[in-house]
Parts: sequence; C-alpha cells; structure tokens
Amino acid sequence: MDSSYSLHSHILKTSPSDKSFFVLWVVAWALVSAWWLFMHRFRQRHSKGPKTWPILGCIPEQAKNFDKLHDWLLHYFRATSTYSVPMVTINNTFTVDPANVEHILKTNFSNYPKGAKIRERFEPVLGNGIFNVDGDLWWHQRKVAILEFSSSKLRDYSIHAFRDQALKLVEVLWKFAKRGETVDLQDLFMRLTLDSICKVGFGVDVGCLSPLLPKVPFATAFDEANELVIKRYIDVFWKLKRALNVGSEARLRQCVQVIDSFLYKVIETRKVELNCANAIDHGEVKADLLSRFMSKDGEEVYSDKMLRDIVINFIIAGRDTTALTLSWFFSLLCKHPHVVEKILSEVAEVLGENASEHNGESETDKISEHKLHGQERGLGDDIVQFAQMLNYQTLNKMHYLHAALTETLRLYPAVPLETKEVAADDVLPDGTQLKGGNWVSYVPYSMGRLEQLWGPDVNEFKPERWLRNGTFQPQSPFKLTAFQAGPRICLGKDSAYLQMKMTAVLLLRFFQFQLVDHRQIDYRMMVVLYIASGLEVHISQR
Repeated sequence: MDSSYSLHSHILKTSPSDKSFFVLWVVAWALVSAWWLFMHRFRQRHSKGPKTWPILGCIPEQAKNFDKLHDWLLHYFRATSTYSVPMVTINNTFTVDPANVEHILKTNFSNYPKGAKIRERFEPVLGNGIFNVDGDLWWHQRKVAILEFSSSKLRDYSIHAFRDQALKLVEVLWKFAKRGETVDLQDLFMRLTLDSICKVGFGVDVGCLSPLLPKVPFATAFDEANELVIKRYIDVFWKLKRALNVGSEARLRQCVQVIDSFLYKVIETRKVELNCANAIDHGEVKADLLSRFMSKDGEEVYSDKMLRDIVINFIIAGRDTTALTLSWFFSLLCKHPHVVEKILSEVAEVLGENASEHNGESETDKISEHKLHGQERGLGDDIVQFAQMLNYQTLNKMHYLHAALTETLRLYPAVPLETKEVAADDVLPDGTQLKGGNWVSYVPYSMGRLEQLWGPDVNEFKPERWLRNGTFQPQSPFKLTAFQAGPRICLGKDSAYLQMKMTAVLLLRFFQFQLVDHRQIDYRMMVVLYIASGLEVHISQR
C-alpha cells in the first residue's frame, strides 16, 4: 500500500515539462507507427493479390470474408493467376495456372505432401486416413484401394447397390409428390450416398433412406466437425482452445465422439458378419473395401483405430462429393429445363437401342428379385423394369448426361480448394518462388470460373462445351481439377459418375422439380461445397 501511495504521489508531483515530454514521446511513437503502416501498405500498391498488415498478414481480411472465401479468392484471380496470402506464421500461395497445378500434382509431386501442419488441423476427423497422410502410410492404403476399385466384382456389386439405393430414393420422393410437400434434395442425396458408401465400401446397411427418414446423428456431427476444422485456418487461438477444451474445440471434440461411435459400430458390425461368413465360405474375401483391409493376406493387419480412419476417409470420398455434385446439378437443372429435356431425349434414345439387350450384364436372374423389392416398396413394375435397363453399358452411352454432370463440377467442384505443404524451396512454372515450409494451394472453384481458361461464356451452364459430334471430350485434369490428378487422382471417379448417372436418370424420368426459392443459392464455408440452406424443391410426378 505504501509503494502504491508513493507512485501516486510521484505522478502528482511530475513537472509540466515531464508531462510534455511524455506526451511528445507518445505522439512521436504514434507518428512513427502510422508512417510504418502507411509505408507497409504503400509498398503493396501495385500488388494484384490481397493487401497485408504487419505481423497479422491477411488474417483480418480473410476472417472478414471467411463466409465467402471462394469468391474472395476469385476476385483476385481475375487480375492474376498466382498470388500470396501471408498469415501469422506461414505464407500460402494460391494459383489457378494449369501449368503450376500440373507441377504440384504430378511433375514435382514428392515436394508437395499434405504436411504436418495441414495434417494436424484435420487429424480429429480424418486421422491417418488416405486423404490426410503421406509416404508409406498413404501408399499402402492407396495400393489396397487400387486393387479393389479395379475389380470387376466391385463394379458389378456397385451397380446393383446404386440401383437399389436409387429405387429407395424414388420411393421416398413418390410419397412426397403424392402429398404435395416440399423436400430438401441435398439432405436426401446425403442419405442416399451415405447408405451407398456404407453398403459398397463397408458391406453394412445403415438405413438412412428408410421411409421414415430417421435422424442421422453421425451426418449432423460430421458436417459440423468439417465446418469447425476449416475455421482452424483463421483462428490463431485454436491450439490454446484445444488444450483448454473450450469453445469451438470443445464442440469439435463432442462431434468427433458422435462420429467415432458410428464408425466403430460399422467396423464391429462388419467384423461379426465376416466371422460368420468365414465359417461358411472358408474365408473368401468379400466385394466391399473394408473387407479387403480386414483380410489377413500377409499384409499389415490394421487396428480398429486405423480401420476407423480408413472408413471416415472413404465416407468423405463416397458420400459428400457425390451428394453435393448431385445437389448442385439439380439446382442447375431447375434453372435450365432445356437441359433436362435433352437428357431425357438421350435416355430414351440409348434405352430404346438397348431394350432388346436388357440383360446387358447377365441380370435376368436379378429381375424377379428387383420386382419383389419394388412391390414391397409400393413401386410399379414400370419403374423397376426401367431401372433394370440402367446398367454399366447403357449409362456409359449417355454422353450428354456425362457432359452436364462435368459442367456442374466445373462450376461447383465438391472440393473447392486444396492445399499442400512445400517440402523444399521450389519455383513454379510461372516463375513464382516458393519457400520450404510454406503452403501452396490450387483453387478448383476459381479455375472453373475464369474467362482466360474457359472463354467468354464461362458463367453459362453449357454441357455442349464438353461434346464434339455428340461424344464427350475430356479436358486436361490440371484444368478441371475436381478429381485431382497425378499420383493422388481420385480412384472412385468412375464409380461416382456411375452413381450420379443412375440417380439422375431415375429421378428425371419419373419426377419434375421446381425450386422453392429462386434467389441466389449460396455455399456454406466447409471443406466441401455444401449448399448453405439445403436444396428445397417442389416435386411432382412426371
């Protein structure tokens, strides 16, 4: 108390000259700081990328524009194809130059891993799954997946599963149409693809598309976790929150607990089924992906934790990307009815040519089974028989439909932004210098919306840009990067197209869709490109 009193007395006794000196000192520092800030910004006057602040870099502007981050990045890409976005402890270089993308994803692939800093951000959800690791751990998972995806057994298994799940969706929509109710297509597509990936990938039935449309706690927790993880990029205190288990990090931990409960149940269910099957068929490896990882074929036997990480990564690949592409696709079809008519015309032409070859994949023995299932669901024989004609061969002949889906991926890539770590100093083909330890990102969302890459009609939904004489013509995977490219190119690309075509044809053939709200449809800022408020539509029978 005495020392406090003495300090107070000293301040009261300070001479006017001392006070003037203190004021001058404060003013001088304020002027110096202002001049420093002015010069820092002035030196950036010719920069075509976002402006930075001392120490904080672009964090303030990023945080301000976080909910519209992809459009914020696109704004700068209209002036330059590559620019830097410094953050507090790291610099991120963004590019849309296809030559740079090819360098990152293929030419110098080994220099651009996921990296420890990115891996740490996604670890609570993705763990050590294929999308979040590098090196031997990544390669072994990919090697097993390559064997599975190249299997004709999986393809045949998939086409039946996709047809069966699509018919379940038709049943659900049929009831909504009869009642004249609106429906959120994005939610239904998420249910469809979760059921499908769990059946095809893990050999288990989840039942998300059962007639009562039960709540799916896993899906809700998974979506929220993705949103919370992506915010780690702009939250400079996320590690402190994680250590204290407070705020967004506490909520993330709760979401992961719900996710893990679902995943371990899937694994346990499959283990029980495999043990029962092995007792009968002497250990024959099943068609699903999880069974392949569980098989004891001399390779490493995975722990439940590792299996959990494998499952969640393939759920992202099989659920989110396909469901979101379908969601954006139908939002575009509602605005472009002439595209729907062209798709239906193509479907009629292809199936008319193949009607006499209806058993294209030796499916005659399956027809009665599907009819029975259709009757149980209350679907007419005409719907089931129509679905039966949709097989691998007929769907592959639908070039206009393939082009329309690809055009959707150009405008609305399911993964709109991809970041890699720079392992060692490097120079990109356009001359941009990268420092080891920093990040580099390519931006599919922006790449699909740049006139210099796609021409003056870049903002039009125009499937014809992918066709030549009626035949689909792919373009460079380093220009349309929706499925990545190089060594990490998506193994499930053909499977995704197969399910999207199967679903789209069945829905367009039997239903008409109209948007409830014709205002601009926006995205929700997550790892993947969600429609922010879902896709609410009126549905009627065609």
